Amino acid sequence: MEISDLLKMTVERGASDLHIVVGRPPVIRVDGRIINVEMAPLSPLDTQRLVYGVLNELQKQKLESEKELDFSLSLASVSRFRVNVHWQRGTVGAAFRVISSRIPNFEELKLPVRICERFARRPAGLILITGPTGSGKSTTLAALIDLINHERDVHIITVEDPIEYLHSHKKSLIEQREVHEDTKSFNNALKYVLRQDPDVIMVGEMRDLETIGAALTAAETGHLVFSTLHTVDVAQTIDRIIDVFPPHQQEQIRVQLAGVLEGVLCQKLLPSATGRGREIAVEVMIGTDGIRNLVREGKTHQIYTSIEAGGALGMQTMDRAIAELYKRGKVTKETALVNSRKAEELKRHMQVVL
Repeated sequence: MEISDLLKMTVERGASDLHIVVGRPPVIRVDGRIINVEMAPLSPLDTQRLVYGVLNELQKQKLESEKELDFSLSLASVSRFRVNVHWQRGTVGAAFRVISSRIPNFEELKLPVRICERFARRPAGLILITGPTGSGKSTTLAALIDLINHERDVHIITVEDPIEYLHSHKKSLIEQREVHEDTKSFNNALKYVLRQDPDVIMVGEMRDLETIGAALTAAETGHLVFSTLHTVDVAQTIDRIIDVFPPHQQEQIRVQLAGVLEGVLCQKLLPSATGRGREIAVEVMIGTDGIRNLVREGKTHQIYTSIEAGGALGMQTMDRAIAELYKRGKVTKETALVNSRKAEELKRHMQVVL
């Protein structure tokens, strides 16, 4: 079986990922669960043949010198894929993430539509989409950019590693830059982006001090900036941004972040109560004056009180989001408890005895 056959099967079975690793058959992830493909375990030669079959000569050289490689792959009439190739125990392994050829809208993603539309229509500021790996952050970003692209006469620049969803020019002018292909790094791209006359900037991931600092500066100078972080809640998101800077800069960064932060969406995918598919729970924070003051004063632990009080604006904690899924029969009691931030708070939101 060739890699193209495995990728086609991955899409046909509704899987989100395909993994190639020595010692097991190819593995797909369906509804969050790992499932073996009906094949014999792969040998080192098998994995190298499968993976190298989709690499060009430059990619092979880079993989062999750096031992890691990220890129995107399009398979005609099948789908696009985000690919990571790596070495493990002296052999080649790879992970292929399925990317839909069509950008889904907020309703299809089961995101809070009113909040997402509010964020996409902001004139400037910083919007963060956070959550663990595989929680749909890139898809949410794509849906936000797509709404802007449909509605506004603006110049959008994205910096991605690699490019996942492909955007065409609609009402907006949109440019997509891929790290290592179109620019050397996120930091390098952001260093020059303000000279390219953007209105909206999307940074695939805020990975380091330089990238975070450049994103804050871009938002501070009147641009609308979207990005992601691998954090699990609002408080951790704010603390992560501040803690990446040296202690002598952190007070300045708190003031800068408080001035530009428009909102945070923290996403988590939970197994559905039906046993098929997954449900999304979203923690929502809007940058109100009260929350900005807490960020500025370093009182991130008090932000949840403001989120609870901001329900009329559409704000909600992760536990409230999970409780709502449970009350609607979308997730089981066990799933709700395992994924709660604070069990007591979850019980209060559920208003039942667990």
